[in-house]
Amino acid sequence: MNPGEALLLLGGGLLAGTVNAIAGGGSLITFPLLVGLGLPGVAANVTNALSVAPGYAASAVGSRPELTGQAGRIRAILPTIVAGTLCGSALLLFTPHEVFDVVVPFLLLGAAAMMAFQKRLRALAGHPHDISPRRAAVQTQLSVFGCGLYGGYFNAAMGVLLIAFLSLVLPEPLRRLNALKNVFSAVVGVTTVLLYSVFGPVNWAVVAILAPATIAGGYLGARVARRLPGEVLRWIIVVFAATVAVVLFLT
Repeated sequence: MNPGEALLLLGGGLLAGTVNAIAGGGSLITFPLLVGLGLPGVAANVTNALSVAPGYAASAVGSRPELTGQAGRIRAILPTIVAGTLCGSALLLFTPHEVFDVVVPFLLLGAAAMMAFQKRLRALAGHPHDISPRRAAVQTQLSVFGCGLYGGYFNAAMGVLLIAFLSLVLPEPLRRLNALKNVFSAVVGVTTVLLYSVFGPVNWAVVAILAPATIAGGYLGARVARRLPGEVLRWIIVVFAATVAVVLFLT
């Protein structure tokens, strides 16, 4: 790795951490960056997952006040999201890498679409749904398993997907849903770290630069979020991710 590439990683990590604090979707910056620096698709994905995991944990710690009264819900759902993450990670690690290279442009387009409609998806959290507790519990488990599966296989925009599904089945305010999303994102991050550290083709030199940068970017983003137009930044990410997906389709 030359100094120029190290600077790109540092800048990309700072920007991704800032984006996560403002709008979410920072992996839509770091994953294409790693691919652009020459990492194969699977190596870029697992390296990115390890790099952004500390930020998830920090978000979960910062959400403790909104988690009051949700301990039972977390305990009930925790095994499900771990199981989904394990299944998604197994798909990534033990299926041919060519499959990931074919699938990832579609996942990028899907992630970009979730970013594009993020505001509309999150608005659903303000409209509790009139469903029975038993049905809500089943739907919650299925939704969380699906999100874990997605996060274990391809991490980008998982938080948007989580809060979109949780808002459909849990009649909770957005702040409490977002706190729950942070916890589950941290669980997915820790699970993938444990698996990828042992079985994944991790580029540890990249992680050593990118992980601290994403943490610093998260702290920075909390301050600049009040000044930067989040909508403009969000749409830049959408266009960027869609462009990368098109390039991957063509290549």
